[in-house]
Amino acid sequence: MEKILNNTEGFVDKQSLKNYWYVVALADDVNSNPISVKLLNEDFVIWRESNGGLTAAEERCPHRQAPLSHGHLENGCLVCPYHGWTFSESGKCINIPSAADSVPIPPRAHLNTVEVIEKYGLIWLCSGKPLNPLFELEEESDPSFRRINTEVQKWNVAATRMVDNFLDITHFPYVHAGTFGAGQDTKVPNITLEDLDDDFFGYRYEILAANPEEAKNTSGSNEESVERSMTSGFNLPLTVRSTITYKSGLEHIILLLSTPIDDVSSYFTFVIWRNDDFTIPAEEVISFDLAIGEEDRVMLEKLNGAMPLDKTALVNVQSDKASVEWRRQLLKLING
Repeated sequence: MEKILNNTEGFVDKQSLKNYWYVVALADDVNSNPISVKLLNEDFVIWRESNGGLTAAEERCPHRQAPLSHGHLENGCLVCPYHGWTFSESGKCINIPSAADSVPIPPRAHLNTVEVIEKYGLIWLCSGKPLNPLFELEEESDPSFRRINTEVQKWNVAATRMVDNFLDITHFPYVHAGTFGAGQDTKVPNITLEDLDDDFFGYRYEILAANPEEAKNTSGSNEESVERSMTSGFNLPLTVRSTITYKSGLEHIILLLSTPIDDVSSYFTFVIWRNDDFTIPAEEVISFDLAIGEEDRVMLEKLNGAMPLDKTALVNVQSDKASVEWRRQLLKLING
């Protein structure tokens, strides 16, 4: 526990973290070829089954530890690139080409599979036993909203640092001076934490944001600045949702997903839901948010190591309430 409190070295090795869902790829990334992903310091292979479903298993073949993601698919089965061992959609080894037909396949030849699902245009992995189903977002089934996915990036920063950043608004005038933060009031009114809905806990706030030319497709306004009614909230362990509502009634909902690869690197992607008229190309809508994300990445990659979770390890002020509460709950989760 001492490491978690003060340094968080070995954060990703905590067994309790394995029992949650994490994004590791876009759904479109898993097609006719297997892919390799890394989650919580463990390597996995994911492939499409013949019926369009998914299988995820340990990346290394149990024979000679060849990377199975370098293999190929035959009728939904995964064939190892080294000796041709073939694994069914359940991970069971069904063929060893060098063995006689009468020789039974050793039980240890089968792969250890893990839980994998496809939702919101994303591939989610759970390497343990899922404690809860994945949260539901009502906008996904609302025909007035469209979903826009963005690529899964690799950031050289701890996932805990990312979540802390996404829950914070005081960095806007500084880190985001080149996008929407220019001229923004640095004073933050008192924050009240609350249940935003059944799945996310956080706070509500109002800001007057800069609206440069490149932001106008996102905001739906031609004004030089726009009022935003916003919420920021977390879902344990590492998911953040930010909602933006403009005076016009336009809603822009961002799901920010940080997946720990190891203690110092993470996958990052965000998903947007909008109730616009769908006429503006998705690429134009997300270009401004991608620029904001890049500003965050550049700053966060300057920070060292994982985020200390104990509230006494860092100096906190009232505007840090959401992060302090998230860290408190995350520490409780880790310690079981």
